[in-house]
Amino acid sequence: MPSEVRHYRLFGLTLASAIELPDLREVTESRPDVTITIGEVPMPAQLSEVGLNLVDDAAVLPVVGAGRYRVRGGTSIQIDPEPGAPAANIRLFLLGSAMGALLHQRGMLPLHANAIDVGGRAIAFIGRSGAGKSTLAAAFHDHGCALLSDDICVVTEGPDGGQCAQPGIPRVRLWRDAVERSGRDAAGLDVAYAGVEKYVLQIGETYADTPLPLAAIYVLAEPDEGDAPPEIAPITGAAAIRALAVNTYRGAYVPLVGSPADHFAQCQALVRDVPIFLLRRPWRADRIDETVRLVTAQVARVSEDRHFPK
Repeated sequence: MPSEVRHYRLFGLTLASAIELPDLREVTESRPDVTITIGEVPMPAQLSEVGLNLVDDAAVLPVVGAGRYRVRGGTSIQIDPEPGAPAANIRLFLLGSAMGALLHQRGMLPLHANAIDVGGRAIAFIGRSGAGKSTLAAAFHDHGCALLSDDICVVTEGPDGGQCAQPGIPRVRLWRDAVERSGRDAAGLDVAYAGVEKYVLQIGETYADTPLPLAAIYVLAEPDEGDAPPEIAPITGAAAIRALAVNTYRGAYVPLVGSPADHFAQCQALVRDVPIFLLRRPWRADRIDETVRLVTAQVARVSEDRHFPK
């Protein structure tokens, strides 16, 4: 599995990886922020309830069907692959949970979100797993919007103020029912994880590969099975901060490898700078265009009312 070291860009960081990461775009930069290597990672003597375990000066993540990952100092991830584990499984948890731990070690804010480019501004959809984040991202992509991130959206302060969303992995993963609702055939797509009916929708060149000012965040309510039209309502104050905290990617890792106080301050700053909305929408596939139109129109109004740093 190990190969020559390749460099990739992800979440505003340069990765130097000893394994090939075909989901990411290669870059020619030679000074990495993060190194990814292969080596022995012993199983922790005791396992925590959240899956991540502190061992000496590092965090160790054991994953059945993939391997063990040692994440240290926000700068390195060492992988001990499980014998026979599919390469897709190893990459999935490397770029997911292990990277989530590393981002928290670096004091960054990863949201459990999909983000897209709407007119040069980013909007993000947050919500529980299965709430429809990827389905909405795919629908906006089908309407000509470039994808910015899938599943993990890292938010950073812009160089001139405001909040920016960093580019993530250039693909969308959809459950089989979401694939079928979008009019696609799952048989023609690669599975995201061996044994699970979740599929990878490649997006080609319709991908935003630079940070974008974050215009709005939408919290996805439980899908409406009825005929009510989509609607948007603002979330403010403590409720907005809680929504961000609850929907922080691998937020349970923060007390172990991050700073709860700093994380709370980041959520406060994001609520101060970026409007947060509750989005209710019908679940039927033939109604998703209504949601796309409603959100697009509102983003245009928000963008007119706000000044975005260049």
